Amino acid sequence: MRARLVTEENKKWWTLAAVAFGLFMIMLDNTVVNVALPSIQRDLDMKLSELEWIVSGYALTFAALMLIGGKLADAYGRRLIFVIGIAVFTLASLACGLASTGEVLIAARVAQGVGAAMMNPATLSIIAVTFPPRERGTAIGIWAGVSALALAIGPLVGGLLTEHAGWNWIFFINVPVGILGIFASFVLIDESRDESHERLDLPGLFTSGIGLFALTYGLIEANNYGWGSTRIVGAFVVAAVALVSFVLLERHTRAPMLDLTLFRNRTYVGANLVMLLVALAMFGVFFFVSLYMQNVLGYSAVQAGAAFLPMTLLIIVVAPLAGRASDRFGSRWLMTTGMVLLAAQLAYFSQLSADSTFWRMLPALVLGGFGMAMTMTPSSAAAMRAVPVAKAGMGSAVLNAFRQVGGSTGIALMGAIMASRLTTPPTPASFMDGFERALLVASGIALAGAIVAAILVRPHDRSHGAEESAPAVAEAA
Repeated sequence: MRARLVTEENKKWWTLAAVAFGLFMIMLDNTVVNVALPSIQRDLDMKLSELEWIVSGYALTFAALMLIGGKLADAYGRRLIFVIGIAVFTLASLACGLASTGEVLIAARVAQGVGAAMMNPATLSIIAVTFPPRERGTAIGIWAGVSALALAIGPLVGGLLTEHAGWNWIFFINVPVGILGIFASFVLIDESRDESHERLDLPGLFTSGIGLFALTYGLIEANNYGWGSTRIVGAFVVAAVALVSFVLLERHTRAPMLDLTLFRNRTYVGANLVMLLVALAMFGVFFFVSLYMQNVLGYSAVQAGAAFLPMTLLIIVVAPLAGRASDRFGSRWLMTTGMVLLAAQLAYFSQLSADSTFWRMLPALVLGGFGMAMTMTPSSAAAMRAVPVAKAGMGSAVLNAFRQVGGSTGIALMGAIMASRLTTPPTPASFMDGFERALLVASGIALAGAIVAAILVRPHDRSHGAEESAPAVAEAA
């Protein structure tokens, strides 16, 4: 009996390792392609607008299909949808590497986004089912650390592979990793699903997908076409109509895709809003700080990627500790403190000059490492504690959709602020003017996130539904 308990105790950590393996692959592809774009443009003779869609196509389908991926995971099996997502992502990666035209590469990147949207919600829901509430924050901390590591080393890995092996290998490397991930998933992850599921809410799936697609498209393309252009205004109108229709449908259908009662829990609402605001403040900043390092300070792509490593290493170390602390003390004050630290980091970055050194940037990178770890991990833990385990896939999908939409909005917002200050042709002085203003706005957004966390997140919220359903789900699994 004792040996069996030890085996079961160890297995959940192996399950976490299998989930983290797949997560690392999809998060790496958010950033690994950026430094390879000039090589891709030369080899495939692509226009700048086509080049943008290599990045945007992936982000667009990833965000738009997240809710659908979460619902499918709850309905048909979290491991099943996770494995199908890995398979789609792996085959799409092979197609990306073999692409001989820009159109084929863009289509394959869109397919990668479909696979990622199926995998990502399943990762958190598998963790929620596998780990008891007292250990869930620690597991999510490790999950967040893996995600941060993948995002941060993406530019460095992309630069090294592009320089020494060719841009195709940033995609080919996913193929053996994906095959190993499929094998590990069948061996290490137990199947689980929402036993109360009745049928798929097809109108809900359709309206949510159209709404999130139109919203994300409008945010990504607003700076290219203009915020007041017919194309962008039309996208926002379609998004508003589709998302309002989605909410109305979910309120009146017998078996809704999204259980709107989740939003009666103020901790869940607070965690989602904080995730939206931290992505809004930070994703655009990462993009423009990278441009600042390369275009103003003269860093190479590899050097710019390496410059973020102090922040990345701190996130990797602190995220599991923050998750463990949220298990013990709750998430409210960890999230509040983390957002305050991020606000301080952004205010510090805004004071950099055109001749700043890495050592001048280092204090801000340290603040950001602590701030991101203390915000992202406790926010995810608070959200997943606040939903019943049976609804973990949907709860995770909503959280990740908020993050993706916040990130897209952040890049568009910071880009609009930067564009309003740039001269023609751009000069370092005009870039630094826009850079300072954008970072100060982002700092204010981070402070707003701290206020939201302090007001909405309960000191130590453990949803009764989550607590009570955990044993039943474990028994069913």
